[in-house]
Amino acid sequence: MLVGMIRIDFNGFSGSFSDLGIFDFPYVWHVSTYFTSFLKIFIAIVIVSLTASEYSNRTIKQNLIDGLSKKELILSKFYLALALAVLTTLVVFVASLILGLIYSDYNEIGIIFSDLEFMGAFFLGHLVFFCFCLFAGILLKRSAFALGFVAVWWMFEGGMNILSYVLDKAYGTHIYDYVTHILPLNAMTNLIKQPFTRIDLIGSSLDQVTQGSMVFDYHIDWVDVLSVLLWSTLFIYWSYALLKRRDL
Repeated sequence: MLVGMIRIDFNGFSGSFSDLGIFDFPYVWHVSTYFTSFLKIFIAIVIVSLTASEYSNRTIKQNLIDGLSKKELILSKFYLALALAVLTTLVVFVASLILGLIYSDYNEIGIIFSDLEFMGAFFLGHLVFFCFCLFAGILLKRSAFALGFVAVWWMFEGGMNILSYVLDKAYGTHIYDYVTHILPLNAMTNLIKQPFTRIDLIGSSLDQVTQGSMVFDYHIDWVDVLSVLLWSTLFIYWSYALLKRRDL
């Protein structure tokens, strides 16, 4: 809430963040989900640490001895990831709603609850990332190695993005379009696109520079939605397959 009171001076504008309209409905859903998406990194550390500690403390083996099946064990991990994704989404939803009710100039119900699909995208992005981190934790069984694997994979996807972009420019292909939708972290990131140019001040300034030649699409692509759902399923299945094959 205090963020809305911070004053800025830019391109002849002098006022607070709330005066930019970033907390107006329905923009607040887009802005808040984009800027709070970094929260999943901290929660993912908890998931990886819990998974790795169960290996080091032999908690997994004890649970199996006590009668819990490997399928039930993986499902319990998935339910944890699901619950954390739901909880994070609810927190951001409530915080965004409060910010909007305080700062927004629009209070019609139809406007307030439009663009809520960004909350759904926020949830899916967190869910696929948590499932990925769960898979990494089970695969490597050490929290440091698992987190390192996640970081290396993130850099790998970044490298693939650069390579595919260069190939597209050099040979006129469309590899970049496929890579950004197919790879899991790319699809997760693409769910919620940047909201900066939706702000009137930035959008009008950019239009002056580009003479209106740049057009931005803020809608959630169903290809990315299907991609993260598929990857979430695969990560849980692979986690179960790993656990099933191992002699604990």
